[in-house]
Amino acid sequence: MKKALVISGGGSKGAFAGGVAQYLLKNKHNKYDLFIGSSTGSLMVSHLALGKIDDLKRLYTSVNQHTIFSNNPFVIKKQHGEKIITINHFNILWNFINGRKTFGESKNLRKLIKKEVTEEIYNKIQETEVDAVVTVSNLSLNQVEYKSIKDCSYNDFCDWIWASCNYVPFMSLTDKNGCQYADGGFGCLVPIKEAISRGAKEIDAIILETEVTQINRLHSKNAFSLLFSVFDFMLEHVERHNITIGKLSAKHQDVKLNLYYTPTVLTTNSLIFDKKLMSKWWKAGFKYAKNKDHETMNSFRADVLK
Repeated sequence: MKKALVISGGGSKGAFAGGVAQYLLKNKHNKYDLFIGSSTGSLMVSHLALGKIDDLKRLYTSVNQHTIFSNNPFVIKKQHGEKIITINHFNILWNFINGRKTFGESKNLRKLIKKEVTEEIYNKIQETEVDAVVTVSNLSLNQVEYKSIKDCSYNDFCDWIWASCNYVPFMSLTDKNGCQYADGGFGCLVPIKEAISRGAKEIDAIILETEVTQINRLHSKNAFSLLFSVFDFMLEHVERHNITIGKLSAKHQDVKLNLYYTPTVLTTNSLIFDKKLMSKWWKAGFKYAKNKDHETMNSFRADVLK
């Protein structure tokens, strides 16, 4: 029976997904035939396909703004103990003067992907039956595309991971094969249905949002905060649509679907990469998955004893 691990988009919140995946792979000893991710989930699938949890943890607990952005359009400030993003007017102006299409550039992320997703990792996955798939949004053709490592050269696969992670217009726009690509989450944030289409009969899906909306957003103070609010609004509805369609497809095709949500709101801005917070989220993800597993087992035992 084909089993899949699906990881949603969520920027820095991917650290929580890493903790959940660590428990599922290392403690629960789940074996997956397919790993499919969107946005930050795309960055994780190749490591997870080979069980390289320690390397993935090091990656997700050591990144910062400079690791991601070659030209950072943000200034991060603290207000009432909370980190908030404001506009870096100079960097944005510099980008426009140089003819860029976006407010910021994430070329450092592309270098990081090349460094961490090595040719050795690529070649080892090619030798296995396990598949790793990333989700991208083709803005030119107005469609979602799924890129399997089995169908790509090494450099192409790195490009697709980068495209899937690029939250435009704040990060780089990827020009490839005559089309412009951006964050996979714009089209499909939680690719459960694609996992089913690829033959999965059991799916563990890690969703980097709470199951029920738990926040009321503050009024926007500048153009950036307004853009973030609009994008978050749209992506939340894309996510809920993906999950609804995924659940219906799973029910219709008799697929076992296990959903792992974040129990609390981790952050209201997932483009802030804070090493301490991400280390905390990794541990929280592991603990959450462990508790959920124990609750499921206790519930199962109770049903058996009835």
